[in-house]
Amino acid sequence: MNDSHRAMTPALNRDEMAAYLDEVFPEIHHGGRTMEVEAVQHGACRVRMAYHPKHVRPGGTLSGPSMMTLADFALYVAVLSVVGKVELAVTTNLSINFLQKPEKADLIAECRLLKAGKRLCVGEVSIFSDGGEDPVAHVTGTYSVPPRKD
Repeated sequence: MNDSHRAMTPALNRDEMAAYLDEVFPEIHHGGRTMEVEAVQHGACRVRMAYHPKHVRPGGTLSGPSMMTLADFALYVAVLSVVGKVELAVTTNLSINFLQKPEKADLIAECRLLKAGKRLCVGEVSIFSDGGEDPVAHVTGTYSVPPRKD
């Protein structure tokens, strides 16, 4: 993760983030816990999707929908690291480029926000096979953040 994101304290630390996600999205763990927040910084995060055969598609590679889910999850975590507990922040755009066939291994997503405005957050995600040096996918996405009700 980028050192420039270390200067500010995240709105939620890793443990607070994990507890909040378990509270508002318990269904993400249906069928077993495969998503884990490994690190959180202000506007950045690292998340892991544990390898599971349910993520494998015909042809023996990890599926695009699984990688898209991981990227969207990472973007949501990065957005919450800036705005705090806002469960109704929603994806408005997600674009993915598949770069190479991922290994049958855990997938790691490293996300950083490029812009964190009052209403929109734009970020990018690089997805790697665990232990791999080159990304298997590159994702950009935008989240809409609802206005705060004070």
